[in-house]
Amino acid sequence: MNVEFEEFDSVEDVFLYMASIASPMKNILPINSYKGYICSILPLSQSDNQTYLMVYAKGSLENGILEFDINTKSYKKVELIERADKTYFIVMSPKRNTIADAAIKKL
Repeated sequence: MNVEFEEFDSVEDVFLYMASIASPMKNILPINSYKGYICSILPLSQSDNQTYLMVYAKGSLENGILEFDINTKSYKKVELIERADKTYFIVMSPKRNTIADAAIKKL
């Protein structure tokens, strides 16, 4: 397994990156808060020699739904996904993530 990295200084920058690469009309994205990192692991290849991109910033977030405003580069915790003009991140803290564990070892 190969892992490439894209490190950001803040969670807002990670959210901005993730929102910009999301498929059109896709405004709900998963993000992990895991072992001191806010991260998303994206597959870059579908071959036998899998390559992943770990997009991350150091930090942690509470589980739940975060509404991100691209224009102001800010986020807030919300209870409902209501607006099509916002990007929402579902924050999860997995008990174990073997791909993230392997990637973190390579940092």
